[in-house]
Amino acid sequence: MFDITALCKAAKKASYGICAADSNQKNAALSEIALAISKRRAEIIFENEKDLENAKKSGMSESMIDRLSLTDKRIDGIIEGILQVTELPDPSGRVLSEEVRPNGLKITKISVPIGVIGIIYESRPNVTADAAALCIKSGNAVILKGGKEAINSNRILCKIMRDAVSKAGLSEDTVCFVDSVSREDTAALMKMKDYVDLLIPRGGAGLIRATVENSLIPVIETGTGNCHIYVDEHADEKKALDIIFNAKTSRVSVCNAAESLLIHESRLGLLDKIKERLDQKSVSLYCSSACFNALSSKEKVFLATEEDYYTEYLDYKMSVKEVSSLSDAIAHINEHSSHHSECIVTENEEAAALFLKGVDSAAVYHNASTRFTDGFEFGLGAEIGISTQKMHARGPMGLSELNTYKFVIKGNGQIR
Repeated sequence: MFDITALCKAAKKASYGICAADSNQKNAALSEIALAISKRRAEIIFENEKDLENAKKSGMSESMIDRLSLTDKRIDGIIEGILQVTELPDPSGRVLSEEVRPNGLKITKISVPIGVIGIIYESRPNVTADAAALCIKSGNAVILKGGKEAINSNRILCKIMRDAVSKAGLSEDTVCFVDSVSREDTAALMKMKDYVDLLIPRGGAGLIRATVENSLIPVIETGTGNCHIYVDEHADEKKALDIIFNAKTSRVSVCNAAESLLIHESRLGLLDKIKERLDQKSVSLYCSSACFNALSSKEKVFLATEEDYYTEYLDYKMSVKEVSSLSDAIAHINEHSSHHSECIVTENEEAAALFLKGVDSAAVYHNASTRFTDGFEFGLGAEIGISTQKMHARGPMGLSELNTYKFVIKGNGQIR
């Protein structure tokens, strides 16, 4: 069995060094990583092709293979994300509040790194570099545990990053990799509360649920995205068609893709045009009876079950249901969504304001695609995950969400 305890001890020791590093040293480490990834991209693609070959043999879906694939363009994106992080302000050491008490004690609240952050994730090897970059810039050591489907890609990326941070004068254990595909090792990592300060699972609902239920370490829930678009009675037709098409089809395998469409009963006449656009990508529609009957063509159209309205498809599929009012739309979303990202398409500002206030999700949109729920698009740099919970962090998690705080108290001999 892989020695998880030794790995976590090494990460804990390294965390004290990265915590004390200044911005210049952390940025130097990130620049070294970006340069090394660029120089060694042929190795990365070679190892990624092994993973892709294994994925195809195992019958992995096309959308999941897309998540796994690393191309030159995607590697350029990884490098761009890392370099963008170097340009962001260092979140550590910020003065959050300051007060002098009546007894003369000066109490300052400052931001500090969390310590050791464990990331458990599936499929997408770009997460390996994104997570490491954000942890380094925010002053944390990171332990990376990817899925078996990306083991070769993750292994080479971590080797490259460990070499690069060492070259920049930091401990190579600032970036640690669980080089194992064993579920037992994943479970063991969840018990390392003496060394790991926070766990962030990134992947499907099963992985997130298993982490939350089994971890002894505090967990931030991320990722699952049953995202909704509501076409209001006052919606602009062109905006509705464009937003639905983009949110559903631009990349179906990501958590910010739209999975559910709600439409006001007065706008059922739009469904044929919506289907015509979605037919360009062969999207299957799982419809309520009213929406099913409103569609002229029944090709790739099915009657929905109640389960469909809760489903994150990550595929060319979408649930469709009519509602009789804005309040019904809000109630349906709050009941069925994963509280990730939801959109209203409307020209009525009052309706938009009620939707944005009433929907209980991490990101709520008016007349814009849910695909923008992304750390890069929000100006946060590469993100470490999208939190769907409410404590500490919510929505795309950038640098500031990877810091906590401590109190610094200065006195002049005061005693109590």
